[in-house]
Formats: sequence, structure tokens, C-alpha cells
Amino acid sequence: MAAPEATTVDASGRQVRVSNPERVIFPPTERSAAVTKLDIVEYYLAVGEGIVRALERRPTTLERWPKGVHEGIVLSTRERGGGDAFYQKRVPRGAPDYVHTARIQFPSGRHADEICPTELAVVAWAAQMGTITFHPWPVRSNDVDHPDELRIDLDPQPGTDFDDAVRVAAEARALLEELGYVGFPKTSGGRGVHIYVRIEPRWSFTDVRHAAIAFGRELERRLPGQVTTKWWKEERGECIFVDYNQNARDRTIASAYSVRPKPGAPVSAPLAWEELAEVRPEDFTVATMAARYAELGERHAAIDDALHSLQPLLNMYEADAAEGSGDMPYPPDYPKMPGEPKRVQPSRDRDRPR
Repeated sequence: MAAPEATTVDASGRQVRVSNPERVIFPPTERSAAVTKLDIVEYYLAVGEGIVRALERRPTTLERWPKGVHEGIVLSTRERGGGDAFYQKRVPRGAPDYVHTARIQFPSGRHADEICPTELAVVAWAAQMGTITFHPWPVRSNDVDHPDELRIDLDPQPGTDFDDAVRVAAEARALLEELGYVGFPKTSGGRGVHIYVRIEPRWSFTDVRHAAIAFGRELERRLPGQVTTKWWKEERGECIFVDYNQNARDRTIASAYSVRPKPGAPVSAPLAWEELAEVRPEDFTVATMAARYAELGERHAAIDDALHSLQPLLNMYEADAAEGSGDMPYPPDYPKMPGEPKRVQPSRDRDRPR
């Protein structure tokens, strides 16, 4: 019997059409069965409250893999276009009328109208369009210039792994508690750990980035030789990199519950702090996450209960600046930013004629 050309799913009372539901998005591996487009859509429906909480009223970039995550598929990037998979920042043509948008501005001064999920049907529709990963901005649609979220990205460098990130996350938790903050950890879907802190939406992207720099520098002081904030890769060593630039305007992190385009269809899993040292990133996949969610519920259900002041971290940043440690480099695709130091790789700077 021929595979059905389309089917319909119920997304919290709204019917969403799924074309080519049997299309294989993730091929089978030694540890996992094939994952179809319908499997992806049904996974997001199963974690519906969680994924909506992660995306609700946030401008969101869609990472689309319409042909699936197969060998030879190329993902378009800022530096290299023309791939079969791509990041979609502007709302697609023909979007249903229930898909809301929010206008955001890039560092270049250009702008875009991005989708801004308000209900589960938007997530299901995006998944049917081949979206694997959702990349929400740390702002809400009613105020796109003032983040309401500080994002701490603990990124293992070569020679380190998930266990190292977990050890640093434990110290990050202690620091958060000293600051009076409540942090919410999750796996990145790879080897890293992400921690989210809800903040009052009254500071700029620059302020939030400065707060992330201050947090990373304090972790460096507490865990010397284990943590780094150095932007240039050749300077980082075998450390956990605190990627402060994930808090810059137009930089996003894969949302909680997002599927990642890697073999086995892993997902970015929200965790309780007590779980962090007991789990492995590969524990959380499209095939396993729905059952976990049904048993344990939404691990980040309380994330919106309190908004924190960024001022303690900004005070730390100013104290560091007074000692000579001010701003740090932005990503190379950004225009020169106010207060930014010279953006030259140390190895290249050494090679420059004097």
C-alpha cells in the first residue's frame, strides 16, 4: 500500500495538515529506529506545554531540514549559503493566519518579521514545514529590545566533555544562589549545558551580554584552568567555554525540547538540578522524551515565576572594568560595536608587521 500523501493532527483543538508524514527525517542508527516527519510532529505535540512555554511570544528562527538529516545534506550558514537545510528568519509565505509575527532588528540595522509562537498549532505547523530546531530570541513580542532571559552557555572545548560541563554547572548553580537567582538547566542536545535565568526586561542586549561576561569571569576565578571566557579558540585550551556572545543581539540558543539535527534525533532536555550529574545527553531523544514528559511533567514549569534583577552582575562587570577587564570581542560578522576591544586574533596580531 502506498504511503499516505498527508494526514491531519490535532494541536490543542486546531487541525494541522502534515504532508508526506512517512518521510524519513532521521535514518535509523545502531541504537535508534528511523524517525519520520509525523514522528517529529507528534513528539512536539506530546511535549506541548513545555515547547510552548519555551517559545511563547518569542521571535523565533526556524532551523529547517525539509529533506531530512541525511548524509550529504548541507546546512546553509551566514558564511555559506545554498544548502538543503537552512535557518529561516522571516515568516514563510503562505503561513496560516494563526501564525503571529514580531519585527526584530539585526546588528546591521536590517530587520525581519519572524514567527512568534502563541499556541501549539504554530509549533506543529513549523514541524510539518521541516523545522527540526527552534531558536527563540530572549525577548517577548511586546518588547523586542529588552531581553527577559540571561542565557549561560557552557560549551565543552576539545579535550573536555559533558561531565566537565556538569562540574562547571554545579559551580554556576552555587554562584547563581549567591546572587539570589534561580537557574534552570538543560542539555544542549550535544555535549554542553545551558542554564536560563529569567530577568526583568529593562536592560539592553549589551547589558545582558556584559552580565554574562561577568558571570563567566567569576567562574574562571573559581575554577582556574577549567573555565574560560576567551573568545579566540586557540586561547581556550581544554576548558569549558562560557559563551557570553550567546547573549548578543541576534544570537540564539536551541530552545528547551528542540530536536537537534544529529544521528538518533537527540533533543535539548530540561532538567532538575538534581538530575544533571546522573544523566547522559543521549538519554533524551524524540523516541524517549515523550514518555519522560508524561511521567515527570515539565521540568521548567516554574521558570516564569520570578524575574531577577541584573544589577548584581552589572556591578561585577563594572568592578572588573575598573581593574582593566572591560568588554570582549563580538562575533566576526558583527559591525564594530561600541566599547568593543580590537577584534584581532592573537596569532594574527603577533604576525603583523611592527
